[in-house]
Amino acid sequence: MLGRRRRATVDEPVLDRVDSLQADGRVLAFLALFLLPSMAVWAGVSQHMDRAKTTEFCLSCHTMEDYGRSLYVDDRSYLPAAHFQNNRVPRDHACYTCHTNYTMFGGLKDKLRGLSHVYVQYLGTIPKTGEIKLYQPYNNRECLHCHEGARSYMETSAHQKTPDLLEKANTNQMSCMSSRCHDTIHDVTTLSVASFWKENKN
Repeated sequence: MLGRRRRATVDEPVLDRVDSLQADGRVLAFLALFLLPSMAVWAGVSQHMDRAKTTEFCLSCHTMEDYGRSLYVDDRSYLPAAHFQNNRVPRDHACYTCHTNYTMFGGLKDKLRGLSHVYVQYLGTIPKTGEIKLYQPYNNRECLHCHEGARSYMETSAHQKTPDLLEKANTNQMSCMSSRCHDTIHDVTTLSVASFWKENKN
């Protein structure tokens, strides 16, 4: 009996070491199987989300090519072209600057629409360029991110035609894109007869 007791006390440190190794193994398994892959996925998604905000990414779909070309139309009445060519929006994030709530950057409905775009791109029927429409009317909020409070916006004579014009525009009661104001947006149907600005890269 004494021999057995001694063996049990000798084996306790060994058992403790085994328990410690098992606990270390579980921690290592957790890191290897859960934490590191999760961090890699997060880093990949984060990088992709940043890349998805670039103009290059937006125009990488064949369907969007003409919308990209419309940024170079040499006509000031083309609102996106005037903003793009005069650096009123950052050129490398031009699409995202004006379409901040589009697909994955918006709410849940927008994200689901983004998934439907992916489905259509690979498995569905891609609409013709001129047939692409916004899901809802363009909200003046997107314009006011930059223009609200700007002197050029507040004081321009076109915005002073009626006493309540600015108030209506600021509260989205009147669209900047209609009412014969800034109504030439991405007019991709007339690109065949348009002249294009050539950027001077000096």
